[in-house]
Amino acid sequence: MEFTEAYKQTGPCCFSPNARYIAVAVDYRLVIRESLSTNSNFFFFIVYIINSKFLMQVVQLFSCLDKISYIEWALDSEYILCGLYKRPMIQAWSLAQPEWTCKIDEGPAGIAYARWSPDSRHILTTSDFQLRLTVWSLLNTACVHVQWPKHPYKGVSFTKDGKFAAICTRRDCKDYINLLSCHTWEIMGVFAVDTLDLSDTEWSPDDSTIVIWDSPLEYKVLIYSPDGRCLYKYQAYESGLGVKSVSWSPCGQFLAVGSYDQMLRVLNHLTWKTFAEFMHLSTVRAPCCAAVFKEVDEPLLLDMSELCISDDFAQGNDDASEGHFRVKYEVTEVPISLPFQKPPADKPNPKQGIGLMSWSNDSQYICTRNDSMPSILWIWDIRHLELATILVQKDPIRAAVWDPTCTRLVVCTGSSHLYMWTPAGAYCVSIPLPQFSIVDLKWNSDGSCLLLKDKESFCCAAVAVLPESSEYSSDD
Repeated sequence: MEFTEAYKQTGPCCFSPNARYIAVAVDYRLVIRESLSTNSNFFFFIVYIINSKFLMQVVQLFSCLDKISYIEWALDSEYILCGLYKRPMIQAWSLAQPEWTCKIDEGPAGIAYARWSPDSRHILTTSDFQLRLTVWSLLNTACVHVQWPKHPYKGVSFTKDGKFAAICTRRDCKDYINLLSCHTWEIMGVFAVDTLDLSDTEWSPDDSTIVIWDSPLEYKVLIYSPDGRCLYKYQAYESGLGVKSVSWSPCGQFLAVGSYDQMLRVLNHLTWKTFAEFMHLSTVRAPCCAAVFKEVDEPLLLDMSELCISDDFAQGNDDASEGHFRVKYEVTEVPISLPFQKPPADKPNPKQGIGLMSWSNDSQYICTRNDSMPSILWIWDIRHLELATILVQKDPIRAAVWDPTCTRLVVCTGSSHLYMWTPAGAYCVSIPLPQFSIVDLKWNSDGSCLLLKDKESFCCAAVAVLPESSEYSSDD
């Protein structure tokens, strides 16, 4: 891997959908940098890194009216919006026409959140206190209102073909799904859903069904058809906190449900029955045959006796060599006891259950983190219905993101190292930047570049294409 130098940031950073640009918030300025990270330009990308000349050059600089809280690219990568939630208002910019500007201000209603529509020519804003959701057109001055959206940040889902939107609303103490056409923004249908307090909704990858799940107080996962028919109601148990996370597999055949009871359940798309239940136990015993990789510090022993000029110099180098380590994975055999944190019973929002869940691009693997064991990452093999790997980290896991093009998982824990896993093994990568701790990471769309965020800076890493038969060592 090759790394760029660190650049300043004070807020969100993200790749454009076409992987050509990186948008960075620096106070009230929006900086657009070029990212030569496509596979066709991979060689030149490496050359630019070595020369430190043209890589990450600034191609556009936009000045906003206040500090940038949120950034989102349009799907066509031609427009980008900035959420200035302290104002509150939205500003949108065009890369092709830098002189073009757009400002959205809801007045006293305020703006709690904004998002792009799939056609990249409309912006959806949610007002404070969920009074209304407004669809703003960039083509003309028309706007459409949807009253009483359920949530400011979630509760809106688009079909993969971009033709329809499902918007959660609530009125008269009842939850509803509003189906809108993304072409005319007319309401195509409205139906009530059997939830106590709807948490979120998401279209299936094939756009045939809509999944809806209830608040943690009521374990309920509902599958609806677009015409409002309830196809299946899933309830694993009745007493106790319920659903914490839900995710469709990329292939659309599996629906994963993570619960507060520290279990992952997977439903199939034909009968909507559960075909797999994975438990996150604090002690892993046989007959489990999963590979366990434990992060350890290996001291660097530097023998400089032959280079010493005097005894005083030798003593000085012995002192300097102390405290220097390299990080590596150590393969551990089962049984193994994993660090477990019991949440206090007298505090709300307990840190337990499946809080992180992500599918691989081929839908064969899914990684999970049980929030009661924040430093443990579990990787499950859906094809064989078994636990494939356990990664035991020293620090709590901040992010775990799959390569969008192959079966490769990258993890960060707030340290100065990257942790990578493939079916061939796991390994650690040291970041060659001083005082750089990775708190978040993102892949670009072609899987050739990683964006790594520190608290006040960011850098990019060029990642080699993963060969079909790769052999990695934990010493790499």
